[in-house]
Amino acid sequence: MRRRTFLSLAAGATAAGCAGQTAGRPTDGPATAGPTVEPVATGFASPWAVEPLPDEPALLVTERPGDLWLVSRSTGDRARVEGTPEVFASGQGGLLDATVGPNYPDEPLLYLTYAVGRPDGSSSTRVGRGRLVTDAPRLDGFEALYTAEPFVESSGHFGSRVAFDRAGAMYVTVGDRQFKNFGPDHVAQDPTNDLGTTLRLRPDGSIPEGNPFVDDATAGGAVFSYGHRNSQGLAVHPDTGAVWATEFGERDGDEINLLRAGANYGWPVADESCKYGTDEPVGVSHADRDDVVAPVHSWPCGSGGFPPSGAAFYRGRHGPWRGDLFVGGLASRSLAHLRVDGTRVTEVDPLLENRGWRVRDVASAPDGALYVAVDADDAPVARVEP
Repeated sequence: MRRRTFLSLAAGATAAGCAGQTAGRPTDGPATAGPTVEPVATGFASPWAVEPLPDEPALLVTERPGDLWLVSRSTGDRARVEGTPEVFASGQGGLLDATVGPNYPDEPLLYLTYAVGRPDGSSSTRVGRGRLVTDAPRLDGFEALYTAEPFVESSGHFGSRVAFDRAGAMYVTVGDRQFKNFGPDHVAQDPTNDLGTTLRLRPDGSIPEGNPFVDDATAGGAVFSYGHRNSQGLAVHPDTGAVWATEFGERDGDEINLLRAGANYGWPVADESCKYGTDEPVGVSHADRDDVVAPVHSWPCGSGGFPPSGAAFYRGRHGPWRGDLFVGGLASRSLAHLRVDGTRVTEVDPLLENRGWRVRDVASAPDGALYVAVDADDAPVARVEP
């Protein structure tokens, strides 16, 4: 009944490797036919996240300016979801990620990350949730759960992805807000604040007792890992349950990280990127410090980089893709395809290279397809099938 009601409503709605391994030339995989790519719906304004619903043939799509849409995977019809929070839609800020809760659909909670502002012009990253109703789509009882501290007068580097591990813990990425004092006093090297971190929270926004800094009076109890620049991808491995994150470098230096409790990932004192417009390293290499964790895969300075946004492990029926990691590329205008064996990551031929799409997000859906959100003012959401 929920599916029939949504489709009826939407039809009348507005259509609108080893640690530290670095990337080289992609390794050819087995000879396979290219994927089938088909736009599902078009006309989105700067879509930021695509989230397939597990119990009906629909997608949720966020637009950075503030709208949330429920989209039929089969027809492309869409309806605006009412009840979303007010957002700080400036620069890189706005309505960002969307993820259904760990007990969905029995407990139909939808989690959103978004930028919030104050009258003085400062802003921050927030995570909140509401009950998703797909008949006359809306979020009921939306509530803010956790707001990153401190607020900063910046419109950049909010993060921000949200994901749940297999135990039901919630992870939220928060960017470093573009501070440029590249040294040990940088906010990302200070776990007493939430900037440049991955947070771990309970689904209600409270702080788990097992968090690495929860008993440290000088650190933030919500912080799970720190030393990050701006992570815009989170993905939970379907077999191991490990949480993986993508992270932007400055000039190149883009990373894929395997998250560990309490770990320092180096930014900006240890990093593989260079300062914008130069060949000057931002910090020393990860290999030169034993107090930081190196990425499992990176595109170091001089490689051309791969600015990585949303990420997903493929969970569909197609055997050759099973367990592979897909990462949206912005400046690269492609979808990275990576084979994962433990902590060994190998690039294979990227997808979507010939379309000119800045891929902001990617998700693996129950129908065996990948869905991508394209970063543009008038953008499609597309289905990618083996």
